[in-house]
Amino acid sequence: MKCPFCGYIESKVIDSRPTEENVSIRRRRECLSCQNRFTTYEIIETLPLLVIKKDETREMFDKAKLLSGLVNACNKRPVTMKQLEKIVADIEAELQNSLSREIPSSKIGVLVMDKLKEIDEVAYVRFASVYREFKDLDSFLAELEKIKSDKDESKKQ
Repeated sequence: MKCPFCGYIESKVIDSRPTEENVSIRRRRECLSCQNRFTTYEIIETLPLLVIKKDETREMFDKAKLLSGLVNACNKRPVTMKQLEKIVADIEAELQNSLSREIPSSKIGVLVMDKLKEIDEVAYVRFASVYREFKDLDSFLAELEKIKSDKDESKKQ
């Protein structure tokens, strides 16, 4: 780390602690040449994620938009905001950890449905009905039957 006082490129870390928001680390440093002290902040570099929509357009990944969709799906359901925020955080972390910077919206939809299915089946069906764009009652009923058979299978195990 270059000293802001003398320009020397080596310093030692005297103190290191997380910031109040736990999004960065505050480091107190001392220059090995002039002994002046200065503070630096270290943050995780996140690369922007682009979502490839169905019509092939691209837009920045938006956590608020994802959370809004989840809130709509969970309207009047026993799902807490904390659970929804955790789903969004988990999905964002999974996307950030992937090697791809461009993610198809279909992949995000599948991740959301997998997470919703674990916490509330009704919210899952609501989200799936919008996401999968059911064209008729038969396709909707087929999805309900699939959920029911998956539930019966998990009870047998």
